[in-house]
Amino acid sequence: MSRFSGALQLTDLDDFITPSQECIKPVTIEKTKSKTGAKISIQEDGYYEETETGKHKLQKVEITLQDCLACSGCITSAEGVLITQQSQEELLKILKENQVLKSQGLLEKVRTVVFTISQQPILSIAQRYELPVEEAAKRLSGYLRSLGADIILNTKIADDLALLECQTEFLERFRENDTGGAAHLPLLTSACPGWVCYAEKTHGQFILPYIATTRSPQQIMGVLVKQYLAQKLNVASSNVYHVSVMPCYDKKLEASREDFYSEVNNSRDVDCVITSIEIEQMLNEEDKTIESYDAINFDWPWGTEQPEQNVWAHEMSASGGYADHVFKHAAKELFGQEILGDLVYKNLRNPDFREVTLEQDGKCVLRFAIANGFRNIQNLVQKLKRGKIAYHFVEVMACPSGCINGGAQIRPPAGMPVRELSLQLEQLYRQLPKSIPDNTVTKSIYENFFDGAHTDKANMLLHTSYHAVEKIQTALNIKW
Repeated sequence: MSRFSGALQLTDLDDFITPSQECIKPVTIEKTKSKTGAKISIQEDGYYEETETGKHKLQKVEITLQDCLACSGCITSAEGVLITQQSQEELLKILKENQVLKSQGLLEKVRTVVFTISQQPILSIAQRYELPVEEAAKRLSGYLRSLGADIILNTKIADDLALLECQTEFLERFRENDTGGAAHLPLLTSACPGWVCYAEKTHGQFILPYIATTRSPQQIMGVLVKQYLAQKLNVASSNVYHVSVMPCYDKKLEASREDFYSEVNNSRDVDCVITSIEIEQMLNEEDKTIESYDAINFDWPWGTEQPEQNVWAHEMSASGGYADHVFKHAAKELFGQEILGDLVYKNLRNPDFREVTLEQDGKCVLRFAIANGFRNIQNLVQKLKRGKIAYHFVEVMACPSGCINGGAQIRPPAGMPVRELSLQLEQLYRQLPKSIPDNTVTKSIYENFFDGAHTDKANMLLHTSYHAVEKIQTALNIKW
């Protein structure tokens, strides 16, 4: 059995992480001088401080996502943290404000509401309501439009761009390393915010150089919506309210990173993240099912003919296909071997830790892996620290089975194991049409918006950086 560090034991780390004992927010308290001291009492409507001058209700302290990211008290995650700006309540408030402004004729103050929807929540909704995937996507589009959404997008273009940027980043590192350079390998993917947050807070400067700088599809969509699309619509970025629908609570943390706030545009790339579970909750509160809404196609503002499909797969991992896509591309570019069809992985410790290799002249020239779930991630990092890892690339996802089993996907019905639900969703994913990232749309976006591939503008807007979070020393002395 593998041993875990004290920090991991503190939070009973397995695969889904909750705030630890050190999840705190320092607050300045002004003490009132008295002979007897202040007494704190708890009543139904809150906490009260009783002093010589009377009884005063204490202000409730809220923990924001910025507080969470800046604190090293826990590993991750947004689940269990009080979130005010990343909730369905906030979304519905914005949509209601728009309706009021429209009724008052104040159209210049109305915000353009844009939704970006990833594949995994669509699959989750399709399974929950027993609908074909394409119909589920269209019904979801109809539902969101009934709430007041102006534009509905899928993540296909951002998924494509993320894979193209990641493959280029890997080739650059591999070639530099192959010629005696100091490039860090293996390249570890960066699309999972739970994994990135864990790396920043737990392994700091050691692990961060290994993580790909390519932004996640959510944040690439943020750039495209707030800059490319806003410019096309002739509206200010700050007047666009961008909502992404994701399978993971930690995407709320990712959207709240200061790295993804534009001072120039006075706007976040993603204003609000709504999860699959929250969509189900919103429907339940209205006592409706997704089938009761019109089936409406997604929008396609990318300047090319709109595809017939609304939902696409990228290779086979159901988490973006990073390992598969980069492996095939590297095999062709570096070693002249073109791989057609699906890759065959070998399971190692468990189905969530598997590898694929490429041999040439009897020698292993490429070794890639997929590591899902925090137990596998911990083993991966410990091996890397001991210098006992031979991988060139690892697709890393915090959840077992990857994004298809994200922590905010709709829960399985009573009696169905989570693993069985994940297998059903994976089967639905494999039936989706496969996207080829190098296509006319991505070429057009590179040329017309990023001023070409690998330009300074492309590097600035399609990549990011990470920051080690120093450990906060606290002495809570909590006994359970």
